[in-house]
Amino acid sequence: MCRSTKMITLKSSMLAIALVLSVAHSAHATNDSVIAAPNIAVAEIQSGKIQGFIHNGIYTYRGVPYAKAERFQDPQPADSWNNLRPALTFGNICPQVAANPLENFLFSGPHLKQSDDCLNLNVWTPSISDGQKRPVMVWLHGGGFSGGSSIESYAYDGENLSRTGDVVVISVNHRLNVMGHLDLSAYGEQYAHSANEGVLDLVAALQWVKANAAVFGGDADNVTIFGESGGGAKVLTLMATPAAKGFFHKAIVESGAVEGMGMTLLPPETTARVAELTLQHLDIKPENVDQLNTLSYQAIAEASQKALNETAKEQKILSVMGNGIGLAWAPSTDGRYIPDEPVGEKYPNLAKDVPLLIGSNMTEWTTIFALFGDMNKAQLDNKNNWTMEQVSEKMHTLYGDRADAIGKAFAAAYPDRNPADALYVDSFLRIPALKTARLKADQKGAPVYNYLFAWDTPILGGFAMSYHTSEIPFVMNSLALTETAHGNGDEAKALADKMSRAWVAFAKTGNPNVSGLPEWPVYSRESGATMIFDDRPQVKTDYDAELMKLLNPKTSF
Repeated sequence: MCRSTKMITLKSSMLAIALVLSVAHSAHATNDSVIAAPNIAVAEIQSGKIQGFIHNGIYTYRGVPYAKAERFQDPQPADSWNNLRPALTFGNICPQVAANPLENFLFSGPHLKQSDDCLNLNVWTPSISDGQKRPVMVWLHGGGFSGGSSIESYAYDGENLSRTGDVVVISVNHRLNVMGHLDLSAYGEQYAHSANEGVLDLVAALQWVKANAAVFGGDADNVTIFGESGGGAKVLTLMATPAAKGFFHKAIVESGAVEGMGMTLLPPETTARVAELTLQHLDIKPENVDQLNTLSYQAIAEASQKALNETAKEQKILSVMGNGIGLAWAPSTDGRYIPDEPVGEKYPNLAKDVPLLIGSNMTEWTTIFALFGDMNKAQLDNKNNWTMEQVSEKMHTLYGDRADAIGKAFAAAYPDRNPADALYVDSFLRIPALKTARLKADQKGAPVYNYLFAWDTPILGGFAMSYHTSEIPFVMNSLALTETAHGNGDEAKALADKMSRAWVAFAKTGNPNVSGLPEWPVYSRESGATMIFDDRPQVKTDYDAELMKLLNPKTSF
């Protein structure tokens, strides 16, 4: 190497170091904290030393490897390193093709590189040196079992929750879709768990937390897993996974209880057929299944999508969305790694002693697909500017001869709401949440608490109401990063304070009761107590059962 090249390299390295120190310095200076030596944010985990940064008093570590894995095989411990490893930027996200239906003005995040090398996590903590044992809250991202990432939304940023709650927050990337759930178990022992590798990744992440929590001021014996949508489904799945037992102690499910994805999973005969058809579409003979290792992700994904569609038609599988025949990626109740359904018709005994907090959003599902597809039209033509005659006409168009009964039941359940809201009140996720809560309560073990998020966003004229994912910035107390979703006004800030404190209290003690909220009773089949989060949170008991039955007469809960 010539002298000039060495000088350029040296200058570039010095500049990089200067930029890192500048970030830590400026963030620290605004917090009236003592600015210490350059290694202030260096933590030593089992694999080696990592360098994070400090922002507003919170130590942040991004893209930390927790495991490694060959395609379709079990995760192994991450490689160790000798030199200081930067943990300053988010790591690769796992391969995916799923388009996020919520990627819009109200829901956004960074676009990151996709790679098979994606088993990494992020950590936020108030301290790495004060000897405290803080609760650890492990966030599992949404996107079903097909897409998403640990930072698919800026709402997932754990810095402010860590600061205001004095907790360690960790978010996780793991294998998804065909890469995490293609059932190749018939083609070699090395693929025995391939239908559930995405779940094995999560267990590996929890094992990493167990081994390294103390480094970040966390208590490995007080870990809460929480997630929204697909993340909530992953929480339910882990509660039925024997290998995960003991690695977490409390669980929170936000809008994640769905039959066929989370509450129940895919049977082996379905996952085996998907794999068989995938290999056929790729022209791979069973004895040559290792050829999958050399193919592009796109080729495998396209072939497996055809296989999903064909299997759904052959086996007459109804879509989890309830809109005809369809099959989406999910783990398998293979009788080995996940022996029983997570919920099904009873709650797993494995999770009897794990407290559960579960709920959904009042108008979350229908508003996405009915309104988000044309947001310009939704702002001009929505429930806030319809006449009563228009509302009545739309009610009868949507609900037919049940319209009047649904209108009355809605008014009884929500006497202070706009009658037009009955057009959007959700049963798709509310009913499974209630069923899950009831089955959990029937165990007579650890308590279960139920909630409903009913705060209407004022953004864009308020047409989106309490849409899917809208509660996340309130739970994570990340309003400052997501202003376009809620406006970050005084009412939003007050509600975020209450909700985030309740979630933290549950993580600390298994009880979400905090000052500023009415008493939140334990849920039981008899009381049906639900905390309704709005500008003025309130508790109601068994108040919407009739409405739910009218909205979905074929569903029992």
